[in-house]
Amino acid sequence: MTSDVVASTESPEPRDGVRTVLVGVKSRIRSEHIGLSMALLTIVIIFALTAPNFLTFGNLTVILQESSYLGIIAWGMTLVILAGEIDISVGSAAAFDGVLLAVLLSHGVVWPVAVIVTLLVGAGIGAIAGFIRAALLIPSFIVTLALYEALRGLALLISNAIPQAPSALTNSFFSFIGSGRIAGIPFSAVLLAILFFVFWFVASRTSFGKRVYAIGGNSSAAYLAGIRIARVRVALFACTGLLAAVSGILLAAALGAGDPTTASGLEFEVIAAVIIGGTSLFGGRGTLVGTALGVLIIGVLANGLVLLGINTYANSVVEGMIILVAVAITSPGLRDRVRPVLRHARLRVPNRP
Repeated sequence: MTSDVVASTESPEPRDGVRTVLVGVKSRIRSEHIGLSMALLTIVIIFALTAPNFLTFGNLTVILQESSYLGIIAWGMTLVILAGEIDISVGSAAAFDGVLLAVLLSHGVVWPVAVIVTLLVGAGIGAIAGFIRAALLIPSFIVTLALYEALRGLALLISNAIPQAPSALTNSFFSFIGSGRIAGIPFSAVLLAILFFVFWFVASRTSFGKRVYAIGGNSSAAYLAGIRIARVRVALFACTGLLAAVSGILLAAALGAGDPTTASGLEFEVIAAVIIGGTSLFGGRGTLVGTALGVLIIGVLANGLVLLGINTYANSVVEGMIILVAVAITSPGLRDRVRPVLRHARLRVPNRP
């Protein structure tokens, strides 16, 4: 009976401790979102005052449409990086999928079949990458680096390095998904929002999302807890492959052709958006909301710099600096160095009456 009393008095302590940690994590995430929102608002105000026609409805819809191509992939990339992995093949995959769609259409394949085949091929390529990563324990950077080169080469090979523009890419379906609007909003932006809520729900409200966070936080502990890490990895890379195919189809529809040189550098913009949004490259920490803010920041910066007439290469310089700062802020090494300094500073501050 004594043991029961002891157990009953001691059991709330761990729960209170866990609750305190969760509250601390949530408050930190909220503060990050507020900081990103303020940064985005500041950028918008600066461009509104300096860039001509920046705040017009037409230009804002252009920002949404251009951001959707990288944002759609960024939702899946967020989960991949949360699990401690990375996929740098998504830009080449989007180009290859767009060319594949155009080639299928040019050979007389009806558009519904061509779209389905392209989506399945995209998901299949991602699943193969995930399987190689899980089965052979090759780092995901190396696996996707190989795909980055191979898929771009395949896109050039099957198109003879020439944009493929079959007449079927101008039918009503592709015209709608490429440049159509719903209540004045580009279709691709509407699809971006729908997919955001889907992936937000998966990441924050499902057991699969909890497994992703657990693997990124501590893969060894996740394995000992019974999580099938290999299956999760295959699913994650299949997901980014599928989303790359979606983005490739949208790009082909918008351009009216499958261009093997399109989406060049898209993979780095996607990764930049995820990192700027606060997702740690070390895995285990990040949110879809943060990624959404990162996507908007990159989209607004790119658009505003163009309106100001600044050289487009300057955009890459700005993005590179932002990524460096974002990674430095999320780096455990920086936090380990900053904490003692802050703690020492607190101790030196005299107590006020």
